[in-house]
Amino acid sequence: MADPNETKKEETDARRLQTFPICRHSDMTEEMKVETMELCVTACEKFSTNNETAAKMIKETMDKKFGSSWHVVVGEGFGFEVTHETKNMLYMFFGGNVAICVWKCT
Repeated sequence: MADPNETKKEETDARRLQTFPICRHSDMTEEMKVETMELCVTACEKFSTNNETAAKMIKETMDKKFGSSWHVVVGEGFGFEVTHETKNMLYMFFGGNVAICVWKCT
């Protein structure tokens, strides 16, 4: 029979969240991509219970740093198809199941 402590350990391992960002797609320059990913991680950690506020923080910061017309979606279980300016799109995951899509259009 299985050890009860071992079963609890397996359940804990299964629920462990990833603590690093994973970039699924980006056509940004490497410097811009790194800066945007750091901003997204900061916003999601700061507003971990409110995706709308995190998206607003990311959008406002991107507008200031890289010019206006940035759009941001932060959430779980969504699909998307967007038209964007080339070299201005990032799609990443953070914290296990939170997805962040950042793009610029005119």
